[in-house]
Amino acid sequence: MSTENEQSTKNEQSTKNEQSTVTKETTGSRDTIFIGKKPLMAYVTTTLIQLANLPRVSIKARGMSIGRAVDVAQIISRKTENAGYIIGEIKIGSESLESNDGRQRNVSTIDIEVKRNANN
Repeated sequence: MSTENEQSTKNEQSTKNEQSTVTKETTGSRDTIFIGKKPLMAYVTTTLIQLANLPRVSIKARGMSIGRAVDVAQIISRKTENAGYIIGEIKIGSESLESNDGRQRNVSTIDIEVKRNANN
């Protein structure tokens, strides 16, 4: 009897853990696209897919990837005018990071909001 109760308790706990994992995944930050070293059109495609499901997407980049982030936002707003996407708020800043040699360095950051046009 006690093993049956213990197994039942373990099953209930694993079910709770699975539910909390699913909740974390579904509430994750899917509205943010981090720009890195992939080809430009990979980020454009990913952003357009997210915009099909969400009202706004944030494109974030640091350092040398900032230019690519600007290009992604421009391609979406200019080349897809019929879809009605516009560039919203743009935030710039810097982060202090430790370099490989142990020194602190400031790295520039950008956060570009792309959203559906309110008129469409």
